[in-house]
Amino acid sequence: MFTVAPSIAPEVYGIAPGFRALSIYVQAAPVVNPDVGESALKAACEAVQMGVPEWAEAHMAAWAAVFQGFGAKPKRTPCSADALRKRVLRDGTMPALDPVVDLYNAVSLRYAIPVGGENRAAYQGSPRLIMAEGYEPFDTYKDGEPVVEYPARGEVIWCDDVGVTCRRWNWRQGIRTRLDVEAQQMWFILESLPQMPLEKLHEAGKMLTDGFEKMMPGVRFEVALISE
Repeated sequence: MFTVAPSIAPEVYGIAPGFRALSIYVQAAPVVNPDVGESALKAACEAVQMGVPEWAEAHMAAWAAVFQGFGAKPKRTPCSADALRKRVLRDGTMPALDPVVDLYNAVSLRYAIPVGGENRAAYQGSPRLIMAEGYEPFDTYKDGEPVVEYPARGEVIWCDDVGVTCRRWNWRQGIRTRLDVEAQQMWFILESLPQMPLEKLHEAGKMLTDGFEKMMPGVRFEVALISE
C-alpha cells in the first residue's frame, strides 16, 4: 500500500517543543454506511456542549501561544480545533457537510485537537511542515472568486512540491487538496502539543480509523506517530 511520509522542519519544533502528530493514510473502500460521519459529528457537538476534557483548555491555550510565536493572531486566525469548538459553543451544533469531513471534524471536536484531512492523490511530492519563505502559492477563495495568496515569511505552513496546502499551520486548507467522500487516497494529520496526553492522541486516531471501518468496510490504513 502507498505510504505517506510527512516531514517536519527542525525550526517548527523550535517554536512548538514537544509537538507530535499522528499521520494516518487511508485507502478508501466503497461507502456502505455514509451516516457514520454525521452521527459522530452530532454526538461530538453534544459532548462539547456538556463540557471539555480536563486538559482541553490548556491544549487550546498552548496552540494560541504557538500561533503567536510565529506571528499569527490566534483571536483572528485560531487553530482549526479552537475555531470548531467556538462555533459549536456559539451555535449548538454543526451542519453535516460530507461523510468523511463530518467524521474528522467529530474527532477534532471530541478530542480538542486540530485534524487535517487531505486528498493524497492531489499532492505532488510528500507533505512538509515548514517555515514559509513567503513565495509559496496558496490557492483559495476570496469574495467567492478563486485567488492565489502567499504566506508571510516565517509563517508555519503545510506544503508540497507545488505550494501551500494549509496556511498558518492548520488554520485554512487550500482548494487543490481538499478532501471529500469521493477521494480514494486520504491523508489525515492529527496534531497535538504536550498538554494533550499522548494516550488521548492515540484514542483520537482510533476514533477516526474505527469510524472509517464502519463507514467503508474493507478500508485499509497506515498509522504513524511523528515526533521530534
